[in-house]
Amino acid sequence: MRFVPQGRRFAAVPLALAPIASVVATPIAGLVCVLLGAATLHFFRDPPRSPPDSGVVSPADGRVSVVREEDDGRLRVGVFMNVTDVHVNRAPVAGTVESVEHSPGLHRPAFSKDSDRNEKVHIRLDTDDGPTEVTLIAGAFARRIHPWVEGGERLDRGERLGHIAFGSRADVLFPPEVEKSALQVSKGDTVRAGETVLVDR
Repeated sequence: MRFVPQGRRFAAVPLALAPIASVVATPIAGLVCVLLGAATLHFFRDPPRSPPDSGVVSPADGRVSVVREEDDGRLRVGVFMNVTDVHVNRAPVAGTVESVEHSPGLHRPAFSKDSDRNEKVHIRLDTDDGPTEVTLIAGAFARRIHPWVEGGERLDRGERLGHIAFGSRADVLFPPEVEKSALQVSKGDTVRAGETVLVDR
């Protein structure tokens, strides 16, 4: 199993404390440290994915929590990632990274309406079908958004583009010509990053 680099650092602390806790405290304390380290690694897992040949794929594992048209008419689909979901985010379409912009903000629960004012990272992609934007949104406990791409990079569909720690949301803002009727998912559906097709194009 592949893991996000930051995860190994987080897991190293409780795993290193496990033998010390077993001697200084009790074997149960050592076991708790081991379990905590294992749970941390599980959260930061980065499993392989097999993108389909076509279509706009989900940028995240989780549940579709947002489906709406913005003021400019563009369609937005948001995926809420629970703490049990994989938190590695992937490119919904192939394209060139136009820009990566950090926007400071609040840290409200990522499933709430207030999360639109949370801290974000906007990754704008220039694609053959028009501008597509992925927005990584921090949640109540997610204080770290880690984009892994930079402007000018070429991404394939389903390629890794970033990671958010400890609960969050990832949105796709579609090109203007994509209509709500083209959606292959509905609010409440469970999706997988890089594999579940949001819009078949």
